[in-house]
Amino acid sequence: MTKSADGFESDLDCQCQDELPPLAIQGVEKFNAGEYYIQHDLFEEQWRETEGRVRELYQGVLQVGVGYYQIERGNYRGALKMLKRSARWLSNLPDVCQGIDVRQLREDSNRVRAKLEMIDSGDIEKFDRSLFKPLVLVEKK
Repeated sequence: MTKSADGFESDLDCQCQDELPPLAIQGVEKFNAGEYYIQHDLFEEQWRETEGRVRELYQGVLQVGVGYYQIERGNYRGALKMLKRSARWLSNLPDVCQGIDVRQLREDSNRVRAKLEMIDSGDIEKFDRSLFKPLVLVEKK
């Protein structure tokens, strides 16, 4: 846990210790089923219903999913834009937040972005979608 200069846990750290809300659980299920368009709607709804910095979790996850969706649609620029945006949101989060393995998601989405940047935009239909990994949930100890 990160503590502020005054020794208190940040609001984000406290919120990351909470259970994953039901809408976000549904979003994880859709993400892991490859239903990236639907996961976006679920995480966006959760984002709207939530206050505090934990919203960055929902924003980051949904943008990774939208990036994957754009790859599936053949939209190179849109995919790259979403994956870059998601990296900014996810970089501020602890390695685990509300049970989601954020560290693993960062690694997975960075790997997808790096491979995407290595190909020509006209070759996006050949992109190796086996690089799209599911969200990993971590059990509380």
